[in-house]
Amino acid sequence: MNRRTVLQSALGFAAMVAPFFAARSSVYAGETAAPQRDDALRRLSAVRDFRLHGKEQIAMLLYPGFTALDLVGPHYFFGSMMGATVHLVTNQRDLAPVKSDLGLAVAPTITIEDCPREIDLLFAPGGTDGTLAAMEDERTLRFFTERADHATYITSVCTGSLILAAAGLLQGKRATSHWCAISALESFGAVPTHERVVTDGKFITGAGVSAGLDFALAVVAAARGEPYARALMLQGEYQPEPPFAGGSLDTTPKEIAEPLQELFSSVAVKAKAIGGKN
Repeated sequence: MNRRTVLQSALGFAAMVAPFFAARSSVYAGETAAPQRDDALRRLSAVRDFRLHGKEQIAMLLYPGFTALDLVGPHYFFGSMMGATVHLVTNQRDLAPVKSDLGLAVAPTITIEDCPREIDLLFAPGGTDGTLAAMEDERTLRFFTERADHATYITSVCTGSLILAAAGLLQGKRATSHWCAISALESFGAVPTHERVVTDGKFITGAGVSAGLDFALAVVAAARGEPYARALMLQGEYQPEPPFAGGSLDTTPKEIAEPLQELFSSVAVKAKAIGGKN
């Protein structure tokens, strides 16, 4: 069942019901009786700061070579915000599926030229060579600069922050990125900050790949309130328990971490060179 399907309510506010209410009762427990459903909705509506409905216009960039999880993780939470419209914006000339760095293709919904100018939330995913190319693509950079003034939130995950930086949006701003490229932010006048999620005014950036889930929940909490974000967190059963320690340079054995740093060092070098041109 479509997550955005809305249960009809005798209370007359079905249009305000969040998507996690929309499908779960029928998918897992059969159709919920109207009195039980109405009581659940009544109790949720009484939760302080639980903002069920909004009208956010969200633009998520697609470009050849992006990292799929950078996009898909946040998209799950953004797309679950009731009333929000998510635009998958390609920087290509047509609406052909855009391949990620590992070959997973995502179908865009709109081109850069046709995307609305009044966007509430701008988002850039990361990647490697594809990101470096996007950092030097004038159409892509112009897309962000032309919509930045109106946007309530300007965001990224992983090396996507380098695209924001190349667009001149992060000067003097604290920001994070993937560990392999975070040092390059300084070349664009940003302040590299080694945290999983960094908020500086309307700029919210997430660290590498998997940090996109933490990042997205932080964005939802900022836009709709923490109770709504907690509800989506439960909907997605987001309670990570990695099978072993790791995921950072400090927690990964040196015999693994050091060679990996060498393999990825060229990303920061090339990004810094782009920063030096600006």
